[in-house]
Amino acid sequence: MILRTRLEGGGTARPAYWGIDSEYGRLTDVLVGPVDNFAWRAGNAVAERSERVGLRFDFEVAKRQHGEMIHAYEQSGATVHRLPATDNLPYQIFARDSSVMTPWGVIVTQLQKPYRRGEYAAVLRYYLEHEIPIFDMVTAGNIEGGDFMVLQPGVAACGFSGERSIEPAVQQVKAWFEAEGWELRPYAFDAHFLHLDVQFGMLAPGLAVACLDALEADFVQWLRGKGIRLLDVSYADAMQLGCNVVALGNDSVLVPASSKRLIDKCRAEGLTVYDPDVSMIGAGGGAVHCMCQALRRESVA
Repeated sequence: MILRTRLEGGGTARPAYWGIDSEYGRLTDVLVGPVDNFAWRAGNAVAERSERVGLRFDFEVAKRQHGEMIHAYEQSGATVHRLPATDNLPYQIFARDSSVMTPWGVIVTQLQKPYRRGEYAAVLRYYLEHEIPIFDMVTAGNIEGGDFMVLQPGVAACGFSGERSIEPAVQQVKAWFEAEGWELRPYAFDAHFLHLDVQFGMLAPGLAVACLDALEADFVQWLRGKGIRLLDVSYADAMQLGCNVVALGNDSVLVPASSKRLIDKCRAEGLTVYDPDVSMIGAGGGAVHCMCQALRRESVA
């Protein structure tokens, strides 16, 4: 039986424990995808480029780096929950995409690539078995969690390129948020960026990393209108997943070790930086933000 918390007409309460109302409240519980079946796959633009420039996948390196990332979460004080591995799901490591957490429970998404579509079943089973409330399930088409962010209390954004996420699915989620009295901003972008979290990511209250060369001017203006200051990274750094970060709360952040310029900028802002090396995984199409799903953050409302 699906644990639904969404009520017709709005008025949904936040679950007693699970949920988030921002991307930067202190992260207490995080779901991490398994590395067990991970391998680079054709159809992911980043993985294809990695192979084109002569890089080679090494599973043992990826496994070690995955463990380094988990250790960083544990050092930060977060409880790490692990999604069990399922055969035939090589990109299940990217737990961000098959579901998203909201203030009212989880939304189970739909994934575009055929080799990823089965991920919904594994994550749905996990939430049911652990009695984590499910807000709803997307039925209007494919939408992936790397495009979705709860920016701050009352405000969310969801990107779409027409490939990984499509506008009808984003509009469905938008309607659910509006029924709860929230604003959700849809944002259209070019498909080669894969997801919104390749171009933008929250670091702390009122502070984000952004590739200003990639983001549309009206979206940048909207973000600034919400009181969000943007640390700019270059297009080249963004395409190396330089915006793919996880705010941990308490003025700390998880940033891939390869994002050296961003790490320097974060430290100049007074942030504590955890910087695991995830380069072997990143070359397959996703970094630290892609590999996690926040299950609970302390409320900042």
